[in-house]
Amino acid sequence: MLCALASACSARRPSRPHDACAIFEEIPDWYEAARESYETWGVPVPIQLAVIHQESRFVHDVRPPRKKILWVIPGPRPSSAYGYGQVLDSTWKEYQDERGGWFADRDDFEDVVDFIGWYGARGARRYGIPRDDPYAFYLSYHEGHMGYVRGTYRNKPEVKRRAAEVARRARQYARQLSACDVD
Repeated sequence: MLCALASACSARRPSRPHDACAIFEEIPDWYEAARESYETWGVPVPIQLAVIHQESRFVHDVRPPRKKILWVIPGPRPSSAYGYGQVLDSTWKEYQDERGGWFADRDDFEDVVDFIGWYGARGARRYGIPRDDPYAFYLSYHEGHMGYVRGTYRNKPEVKRRAAEVARRARQYARQLSACDVD
C-alpha cells in the first residue's frame, strides 16, 4: 500500500524519456534511487538510465513479444525478461538471494537501478568489466558476464549496435545532468 503511494515505486513512464533532467524533474524520487545505487555500487547514473531506456523505454512491465503459432495464436515468450531492466528470472533470483530483497520487483524503478548497480559491481569484481564504460557495460548486461568474457557479442552486429546506442545515450544523459539541478 505504501509503495503504491511513493513515486519511487511509480509505474508511470516519464513523458520525456530522452531528457535526464526532465525525467528527474517529473519523478524526483527516481534521482534519489539512481544516486543511491551509484553511491553503493559505482555504476554512473547516466549508464543506469541508458540501460533502462534501451531495455524498456521506461515501461515498467514490458516483456518480450510472444512468438506466434500459425502466425496468429500467441505462443510462448522467447525469454523470462521482464520490467524496466528486462531482467531474466534466474538473474533476478540471484540478485534477490544475494541482496536479501525478496520483496524487490523488476517493475519498480528503485529496485531495478539497485539491480543494475549490483550487476555492474559484480561484473567488475569478478571479471574486471568496467562499470563506467557504457559500451562494455551494456555488452555484459545483454550477454551476461561470462558471455562478455567469452566475446559472444563479437558476431552479433545488432547487440553491438545496441551497445553503441547505450553509450551514445549515456553520454547524452551525462551532458544533460551536468547542466541541470537535480540535487
